Amino acid sequence: MMQRVLEPEIMDTQEDADEYAAIDNTDVNREFVGSALELAPRSGVVLDVGTGPGDIAILLAQRAPGLRVLAVDLGDRMLAMARRNVAAAGLDARVRVARADAKQTGEPAGSFDMVLSNSLVHHIPEPDLFFAEMKRVARDGAALFVKDLHRPATEAEHAHLVATYAADCTPYQRRLFSDSLRAALTVDEVEAICERLELRDARVRRTSDRHWCLERRASAAGV
Repeated sequence: MMQRVLEPEIMDTQEDADEYAAIDNTDVNREFVGSALELAPRSGVVLDVGTGPGDIAILLAQRAPGLRVLAVDLGDRMLAMARRNVAAAGLDARVRVARADAKQTGEPAGSFDMVLSNSLVHHIPEPDLFFAEMKRVARDGAALFVKDLHRPATEAEHAHLVATYAADCTPYQRRLFSDSLRAALTVDEVEAICERLELRDARVRRTSDRHWCLERRASAAGV
């Protein structure tokens, strides 16, 4: 198995924001939100951790009128983009954008009916802290949905994934994808974190040649 190589925790240059926004994630975001809604309660408050330009929070609010979303990120330029996108979608009343650290959000314990995150964990040097915070802010029986890249086992697999999924990207985007794969966790590593934190009833599984997901459906009390 390839060793994990960390990348910067915060994407906050203007180039980061512009290049990320230029990637067409429409289908990926729809798939993510569709999977999230299979786990989500019908109503309540959702925490979207590492919202970036806010695409997930916006799509979730559009598709689930009973949900309100707090979308957080550490990157000021990403947050500015997210606020513009939320306003343009007319969702200011149901989507709030705020600056917060995924490892220590400052939100009250047990205050969310669902916690979700897309493609954030590989940015975090100490992922145990993220999962511990996710557990802390989620109420009992809250839904959980985390999706991220899966670190390749070999250099050959890494090269194949980059060639397959980043061939048409800009050099910057291709390097970003390559670095993100090297910084990603494996299913075994995520399962070990869940065991250490006693994060019960959460299923971790490999969902594609380059992704894993952590999933927990909202309990009956939250529907």
